[in-house]
Formats: sequence, structure tokens, C-alpha cells
Amino acid sequence: MSDAPRNRVLLVLALIALAAFLGTGFLGLAPNRLTSPSPLYLWQALGLPELTAILALGLILGALSLLRASPNTARASLALGTALLLLLLFAAGESAARLMRTAPPAARASLGAAFWVAIFCLAIGMADALRRLGATAVARFLVVALIALAIAAMARGGIFSNLALAREYAAHRAAFAAALDRHGVLVLVSVAAALLIGVPLGILTARKPASAGAIFATLNLLQTIPSIALFGLLIVPLSALAAAAPGLAALGIGGIGPAPAIVALVLYALLPVVRNTRAGIDGIDPAIIDTARGMGFSPRQIFLRVELPLGMPVFLAGLRIVLVQTIGLAVVAALIGAGGLGTFVFQGIGQYATDLVLLGAIPTILLALAADFLLTLAIALSQGRQA
Repeated sequence: MSDAPRNRVLLVLALIALAAFLGTGFLGLAPNRLTSPSPLYLWQALGLPELTAILALGLILGALSLLRASPNTARASLALGTALLLLLLFAAGESAARLMRTAPPAARASLGAAFWVAIFCLAIGMADALRRLGATAVARFLVVALIALAIAAMARGGIFSNLALAREYAAHRAAFAAALDRHGVLVLVSVAAALLIGVPLGILTARKPASAGAIFATLNLLQTIPSIALFGLLIVPLSALAAAAPGLAALGIGGIGPAPAIVALVLYALLPVVRNTRAGIDGIDPAIIDTARGMGFSPRQIFLRVELPLGMPVFLAGLRIVLVQTIGLAVVAALIGAGGLGTFVFQGIGQYATDLVLLGAIPTILLALAADFLLTLAIALSQGRQA
């Protein structure tokens, strides 16, 4: 019997993180928010206790990749990866605080490339460990929730307050809250409208397959149009509509603003909604449908009591795709005055302020990951109820 394979994924991730630490800065120090930061390597930025702890955990984690893959090594890599991730966050905050004590008031300590690469590698490694352990969706949720609580506790304790990203947030607190609210409204309204339009279309394509060709051809064509181009194409017709109907303009409908953004987001969301609705219905055993008809169920009862519950995992998979896609595309909508988190992204690009870009980009990524994670959990629970 041959030896079990080594964890090559963990080994590759460890080598990538090591190369990042050796070749790029862990933190960056700039005289002000608009100046490019000078990189500080890991051994330059951290104090001896943090550096020693990080190197020790990193070496042990890297050594695990050389051992035979087993549940025990997966558990150890998950525990060590979690500890190292939290330690890197803590060390970055503490190091920024030390740098700011002797730096001018306008100086900024930003997170460097090595930090982000290490966090990314740790996240991938932890996800791989959970996969190797065969962790359920609920178990994965608990792990992520505990890590999130630990990070929230550090943030509440002021560990990150000296980082440039935290300073940008403090300077734009009110605007950030308004942008986050607007982003949420754009996403929720667009997804709700896409469901109201897309689910009936999906049912139609399942009931009448002859209609599927034209519907899917149209929706596929919409998907090929770049998002910025589609936003731009909607400006002229919606501006003309607002000019012809002043009542619509009074409601906020026009060539720029939320209206064209929502229309574009709905158009992009229709294809996965329609496709997964049809797939959910088509995937149900015809014998079950025949049995329901034999029991006297009406078409409406068959859909609500048979097709909808049995097709729920596939429906939710479509919703997962739509929600994550819409959260990301809503960033681009800021270009046409729709607001949202994209406002900070494009303001930061215009000002060459990296941390302002991150103030919009990181919450967008976290929202997309949270939506993906929660809907994955919902899919697993719906499948469990059917088992």
C-alpha cells in the first residue's frame, strides 16, 4: 500500500506566501494619503515577539504540507491557519500603531502586498482543510463566524485604528454608511425584479420548450454586452423617457442615477434566474408530477407543493449566482451616478488613493462572499430536508 499523498495545495500556498514576504512589503509607510508608500518588509515592520510567533506558526504550517495527508493534518492546518491569520491581522494593527507614534500626523501606514497575499493563501488553505475534512455547510459557517467574531473584537478594541484603511473609514463614516445602504438597495431591488421577471420566464420555457430558443438567445445576447456599455446604452432612452414623462422624472427615473443601474442589473440577472428555474423544474422526476396529477393537484398546486420544494436547491443555486454577480456589478453603476460602494472605488482611482479604493472594494468582496456562503448553506439545508 502506497503512502498517502502530501498536501500539495498547502505546499504551493506556503511557497507563494514565503515569496511574497521575501519580495514585497508587509506594510507601507507614506508621508500622506496621496503619496506612494515605502514598503516595510516583515522583519522591518514587526516587533520581535510578533515576528517570532508568525515565523514559528508559518514554519509549522509549511511542515504540515510535507506530511502525509490525513484528517489530523487537515485539522492541524485549519487550526494553525486560523491562528496565523488572526496573528497577522493583530501584528499589522500593532505595527501600524508603533509607526504612527513617531510619524507626522498626515502619515499613513497601509497594508502591503505581502499581507494581502498571505491572507489570501491562508484563506485558500483553510478552505482546502475544511474540504479534506468533509465539513458540512453548518460547520464551515461556524468556523467563518468564529473568525469574523474574533476580527470584530479586535476592530472594536482599536487594534486596526492606526491603519490607513481605518483612517479612511473614519474620515468617510457617514458617506460610507450611505453608500453601503445605496449598494444594498440597488442589489435587493434588482434581484427582486429579476426574480419577478425571470421565474415566470423559466416556468414558461419549461412548460413550452418551443419558447426557450428565442428567450435564451435574447438573454445570452444581453450577457455579451459589457457592463459599462450597457449602462451607457440606457442613458439615452431613459433620458428621453424622463423628458417625455415629467412624472417619471419626479420619481427619480432618468438617464443617470439608480434607474439605468437597476435596469442593467436586472437584465444581467435574468439569464441565471431563467436557466436555473427551468433546470429545477426539468430535473424533477416526471413520475412524481404524474402522481401529483393523479391525486387531483391543479397546475398551481403542483408548482407550489411539488416542483418548488423539489427544485429549491437548483433555484437557490441560481439565486446565489445572481446575488454575487449583482453585488459586483453594482460597483460599476457608480460611474453613472447610481452611488453605492463603487463611489469610493472610482474616487480612490481618481485621487490615486489606494486605501480609498479598498474602502469600497473590500466591503463589496465581503458582501459577495457572505451572500455566496449563506446561500450555499441554504442550499445544503434544503437538500438535507429532501434526504
